[in-house]
Order: sequence, then C-alpha cells, then structure tokens
Amino acid sequence: MARAGENEDGVAEQGDSEARADKSGKGGFSETISVIVQALILALVLRTVLFQPFSIPSGSMRPTLLEGDYLFVSKWSYGYSRYSLPLGLDLFEGRIFDSEPERGDVAVFKFPPDPSVDYIKRVIGLPGDRIQMQDGQLVINGKPVEREKIGTIDDEDITELDRPVDVYRETMPNGVAYETLDITPNGIYDSTREFVVPEGHYFMMGDNRDNSNDSRAAVGFVPYENLVGKAQIIFFSVAESASPLAVWRWPSTLRGSRLLNTID
Repeated sequence: MARAGENEDGVAEQGDSEARADKSGKGGFSETISVIVQALILALVLRTVLFQPFSIPSGSMRPTLLEGDYLFVSKWSYGYSRYSLPLGLDLFEGRIFDSEPERGDVAVFKFPPDPSVDYIKRVIGLPGDRIQMQDGQLVINGKPVEREKIGTIDDEDITELDRPVDVYRETMPNGVAYETLDITPNGIYDSTREFVVPEGHYFMMGDNRDNSNDSRAAVGFVPYENLVGKAQIIFFSVAESASPLAVWRWPSTLRGSRLLNTID
C-alpha cells in the first residue's frame, strides 16, 4: 500500500516535491539576505565607531603621505561628533567621549567651508596658540620650532618634481618629529601673519609646506566638531594614479615598502 504522498511505485508525488523545494528555496534566500544585512550593519558599526578607510587624493602631505596611499583612520581617537556618523547625520551637537588632539597628529577633518569634503593635515596649533611662519620657520607662541635640514629627495614619486627637493625634520615641543618638503624657498606661505587659534578650534598644515591648502589659506581654523579621526596606518599604496583593483599593474605600481607603515 502506497504511503501518503507517494504513488503506487513509491515515488514522491510531484506536488509534494515541489512544495518542499519551494520551502527550502525561500528559506535559503531569506537566510542569505539576513546574513548580508547583518554584515552590512556590522561594517557600518565598525566604520562609525572604530576604523574608517580613506585614500589620499593630493600631494599636500608629501613626503609623509603620497597620492595613492590607502589608510585607516581611528574614529575613537578624538571621540565622536555628527561627522562621525554616515552622511553627517545631525543627531547631536559637539562631541561625545571626546579626547583632544595633540600637536603633530595627522588628522582627517571636514573642510570648514564645505563639510561634505574630507581633508587630511597635521595638527600644528591648539586652542589659544599663536602660529606664524617666518622665512620657512614655524613659530609657535613666539618660539621657533626645532627645524633641521636632513638632505634632499630626488624621487618624483615622492616629490612630484623631476629634481632634488630639500627635506627638513621638524620636532614639536611635545617631541613629535616628522619630515617636511621645501619645494620653493621663500614661497608665498613661508612668511605669514600671526594666527591666534580661537577656543574650540585647531590650526592645520600640510607637510608639503609650499603646496598645501591649509589653515594658512582657505581652510582657516578647524572646529573641534569637524575632526573625524586620527590617521594610523597605511594598508595599501599604488603609484602612477593606478587603481588598486588593477592587479595586472601591481608589479610596477605597488609601493611595497609603504604597506602597513604607521603614520607619524
């Protein structure tokens, strides 16, 4: 005697088979969607709270950062503002879990005149500081910052120029040291008026001192709220404006020596 759902030959009826297949298919599809949604939520949380990837589109931070560098920025370093949230959602004012940046930090921030644009520069001046450039010498609160010429760089990938460029090491009062380029001696940004940093703002400069739109120019003072995070590590780097997905070009464009470099 045939069991329920089978014909006389013991084969499952077609309708029953299709029903089970349809149920299995719907369950598998739902599980896939659920996994994708959970992964996207996790990625969003990690991007908002922990790390956010950025790429370097210009040469204003040379020689520290080059065009084609891809880096991770820690979001917790300065706490969180509305600019830490996707699309800059205006859910709260000021910062929460805040921690102030230090001189010498390389920070990503929202361009004050247009917060839809991300900038990356070095923190030079803290609230209340007096900042000035005198003949290429950085002066903070009336005291010249230690500056030493350490040689030249003759590498177009680093300097963007087909000639040697002077390199200086600056050492901040807190001991943070980094290299800067002097592309044009006596350039227009080498001597400035004295800037007094307002409370709740910061003075930012690029390491490529003669080729940087920073607080000496259109950037102006950067509000604390505009800080996004601190640049921590270069996880990938390609030269010649190559796409990181152009794997076939990696033998000639991949900057292997820059991978996993921490950012000072």
